[in-house]
Amino acid sequence: MHIWGLNILDLGIIALYIAVILWLGKRAGRKTKDTGDFYLAGRSLGKFYQFFLNFGCSTNADQAVAVSREIYRQGIGGMWIQFLVLFLTPFYWYTTYFFRRVRLTTIGDFFTERFNSKSLGASYAIFILLMSLLGGGIGYMIAAKTMMAMTPKPLEKCSIEERLSIEQFREYQELRAKSANTLSQDEQVQYEILNEKNKRGELHSFVSYTNPLLFYFIYAIIVGIYTMMGGFRAAAITDSIQGVLIIIFSLILIPIGLVKIGGFSGLHASVPDWMFELFGSVTMSEYAWYTILAMVMANLVSIIAVAPGMQTAGSAKNEMTARFGMITGMFFKRLIMIFWALAGLLAIGLYMGKISDPDLIWGFMTKDLLFPGAIGLMLVGILAANMSTLDAGAVSYSALFIKNLYQPFRPGKSEKHYLFIGRIIIAITLLGGIFVALFINNLLELFKYIISIPAIFGASIWLGFVWRRLTKRAVFIQVVICIFIYAFIPNLFQSLNWAKHNPAFLVETQPKTVIVETKALTEDVEYGQAAFIGQSIEKQHVIAPTGIFFDEITRTNPADPDSPKVGLGRFHAEIWVLSWFGPDFSKLKKSQLVAIRFLFDAFFPFVLLFLLSFITKPLPKKHMDRFYAKMHTPVQKNQEEEDKALEAAYRNPDKYRHQKLFPKSQWEILKPTKMDALGFGGSWVLVGIIIFLLWLMTSIT
Repeated sequence: MHIWGLNILDLGIIALYIAVILWLGKRAGRKTKDTGDFYLAGRSLGKFYQFFLNFGCSTNADQAVAVSREIYRQGIGGMWIQFLVLFLTPFYWYTTYFFRRVRLTTIGDFFTERFNSKSLGASYAIFILLMSLLGGGIGYMIAAKTMMAMTPKPLEKCSIEERLSIEQFREYQELRAKSANTLSQDEQVQYEILNEKNKRGELHSFVSYTNPLLFYFIYAIIVGIYTMMGGFRAAAITDSIQGVLIIIFSLILIPIGLVKIGGFSGLHASVPDWMFELFGSVTMSEYAWYTILAMVMANLVSIIAVAPGMQTAGSAKNEMTARFGMITGMFFKRLIMIFWALAGLLAIGLYMGKISDPDLIWGFMTKDLLFPGAIGLMLVGILAANMSTLDAGAVSYSALFIKNLYQPFRPGKSEKHYLFIGRIIIAITLLGGIFVALFINNLLELFKYIISIPAIFGASIWLGFVWRRLTKRAVFIQVVICIFIYAFIPNLFQSLNWAKHNPAFLVETQPKTVIVETKALTEDVEYGQAAFIGQSIEKQHVIAPTGIFFDEITRTNPADPDSPKVGLGRFHAEIWVLSWFGPDFSKLKKSQLVAIRFLFDAFFPFVLLFLLSFITKPLPKKHMDRFYAKMHTPVQKNQEEEDKALEAAYRNPDKYRHQKLFPKSQWEILKPTKMDALGFGGSWVLVGIIIFLLWLMTSIT
């Protein structure tokens, strides 16, 4: 028996999962007495819960889909849209230490205390609350798209318009599969028309029973109920269950997919060899090594500004527990990501040209490869992966609102009152993500956007922890300038007809024709272009022009080749600012444009902060002494010892001067301890092991 395309067994598994999660949330709610319990789980979580909390909070189904969809488009190099976090993992050894040592509830509290400015703390809170809508939108969109791919309508139940869209998509793929010199003049004209329609998202490979809006609301209600009941403790407990389900959804497709394609030898016979280049083909891929490096730099600046970071670390019993939970949880996620990458390669070999929207790949593979019961497990795994991120995030955003916006203006209220308002904010942030999901339909756009945006505040957090000369006014000015460049202008210009139709912004890179030496695939043998699979042959590829200032440049009327062009997608204000100085970007490849944009995002905030701090008034020495005295004091076993240690540090702020790397400077960097060296160095060894496993996976034939 099927309902909306799903077997009754799969629906039963989903219902059981929801019931268990709600029961756990209710149970955790019994132990939640005040805001300390609700937002930090009483700072009592041990290594077990810290591991699953960090693994679950950092692992989302949208990341799996992002990896597989980019590999489907670009080959294995496309995995770096998400896998770039591998090179960031060792730095969590220090960010976690900072967050636990500072002994605060939110990053907004950090801005309030470090810069003696409630307005800065409130500014960060407002900024992150707006960002939370983007993060929530991603989770909703991926869960819905996966469900849509698993509940397709039969063609006979589609409307006339829906059938036309499906038929035109199939025609487009057939024409695209032919080489340019075999298309007749009429076919070439039809291909150009369909290509323009495809750019505009008007062609679809199928239509689904699933109504995204209804799905979003049901999903938000489930997450909201158990999170509002138990807060951060509920997030930690449910994440331990959800972590197991995440592992299941990450692995379940691989063995069946490999059998269907004929093992690793069949995979290599179906996928071009340049798509197995680990760091991307400089010629063919959008993710060359320098693009990956630039994205890593931008993300390194951003990671410290992610709101749940303070609370996941702050909920741990002590510094070592926080560090252990973060590093083990993060590296386990990196290991799981290898299987996401393999799923993307299998998707290329099995479905290349059959799917209109790469975001649908995971759901399409699930529907095609799995059986009743396994499909249900996949669905609850995806729901668990998204919920484990949404729950911790929602609690963090609630804490920001209460601690940095509401409580400063409504002090002295009861704990019960603050908990009530905090729960309302959880509901608002979860519902707010729905509106983002309705208006943004492309996962890649969101990921590239989110990588850069937190850098607006990330640079000042990094410097605030280690450089006492950083000033409040410098941070304010830098934040305002970067908000305009990173967020305001890109969103404004993509909505203004003046900008979208401005010839100066419709410039594209020059098309290039390249000859690639590659190994023959099964289809090459079938078309008579090679004598056997694996034969070394040369293929001609045309690298199409790409927009410099907009993601896409297309015709306003796809059927009219003479109609005016229009810019679609994100407007790249970083490239626009750099263009004022005269460089010619038209000769660059897309990978180079992306690299330039992310390098700008990474370094520009630091340039502003250093320049502005030297010309603005520093904070009082007494205030800075007190802040760094606390930062340098290790977390103690109990509250009584904590109070004594901190009081001793406040009385003698020079107590830790001998431990500083540069004791006579403005830099507050302590000399690395043996534990620092082991943790940071050991993390890089694990990075090397993960890369080796990735290389091994792509090399098996």
